[in-house]
Amino acid sequence: MPRPLEGIKALDWTQWQMGTVATALLADYGAEVVHIENPRTGDAGRGLRFPTMGELPAGKTAYFETNNRGKKGLAIDLTIPEGREVMYRLVKGADVFVHNMRQGVPERLGMDYETLRTHNPRVIYAASSGYGPRGPEAREPSFDMIGLARSGIASAMTVEGVPHLPSGGLADQMGAIMTSYGVLMALLVRERTGIGQKVDVSHLGSMVALQGLTVGLQLYLSPDPPDPSQPRPMVSRRNAGNPLWNHYRCKDDRWIVLGMLQPDRQWPLICKALGMEHLVSDPRYENQDVRRENSEELIALMDEIFLTRTCEEWMRHLKETGDIICCPLQTVRDLPHDPQVVANRYIIDYDHETLGKIKVRGLPVELSETPGEVRAEAPEVGQHTEEVLMEWGGYTWEEIAGLREKGVI
Repeated sequence: MPRPLEGIKALDWTQWQMGTVATALLADYGAEVVHIENPRTGDAGRGLRFPTMGELPAGKTAYFETNNRGKKGLAIDLTIPEGREVMYRLVKGADVFVHNMRQGVPERLGMDYETLRTHNPRVIYAASSGYGPRGPEAREPSFDMIGLARSGIASAMTVEGVPHLPSGGLADQMGAIMTSYGVLMALLVRERTGIGQKVDVSHLGSMVALQGLTVGLQLYLSPDPPDPSQPRPMVSRRNAGNPLWNHYRCKDDRWIVLGMLQPDRQWPLICKALGMEHLVSDPRYENQDVRRENSEELIALMDEIFLTRTCEEWMRHLKETGDIICCPLQTVRDLPHDPQVVANRYIIDYDHETLGKIKVRGLPVELSETPGEVRAEAPEVGQHTEEVLMEWGGYTWEEIAGLREKGVI
């Protein structure tokens, strides 16, 4: 069965997370992705380890394996003219070229869009940056934490005056998704018109897009900058405006989440489930406006009730009571055992050629006729160099031997 991006060839000159994940997403759905590394230093992400969580055997790292699965490895030195000439030859047969280098680096090495398009006018050239292609900070470096901080998302995670930024590369992951999204749009345009083009994506723009509703509400309802002399209202779960859109600790120290956005319709149902029917018509809580005014008192009462049962007991009881939208608050450790995650193959069993039987992420998008496929192995440095040079660039063994003698590969 063909995969949706089968036949698409992508050159992946990325490192760390944002760029590498973007191309891994293309590989998951059938693109032939070649990860380009310097033959002496390799991808900087290969050295990122998490010793407190454990180590992988055979010199593997979970960071690099996660972000570079399903790719081929090409080792080539782009700092010398001969290496750049090899790349120009490969670009002629490529559909996509992706990088996440700082602005100025591709131009210095002759890997900028204007140069590569002279070798292949149909190429889709994607540049992932921190701040976007224009503006006074366009050349500034950025990592995930910078993307989080600059985008304003901390305002949604500030509790009692202390900002909290999520771990795990949220800005990188979002930037990767938007990069692959941009590449797919550009491929569709090329399919229709024959025109190649440049795709620009940034941490900043991607995180603004992720907060679409929050940013939209702010722009429509309160567009003026805040007065720095006025204290900002601090919101926590204890005074959430809608107590039916909140989380509560249970008897077993697990948390349960209520997610109901029609609180007036659902208020009688939650009162029945929590055994507080006497509050249905209480003037302090009878509609969402007065519940908002008295939310702290109501949440404190609900806190006491939820502490009387375990999370599992509450889940069973709430589902039996009626159409109450709720779920347990989980950690990533819970996901491999979540029946919905398992049933939809969002995490799957995989037989890795080096690591043996492991669990890996499945695919988030399911296509009925042309599904993607997980190939979990990431390449060694330059593992497929000869193969790529011969198949993509038409190099002979003699030419490859000459490149190796010169230290190009």
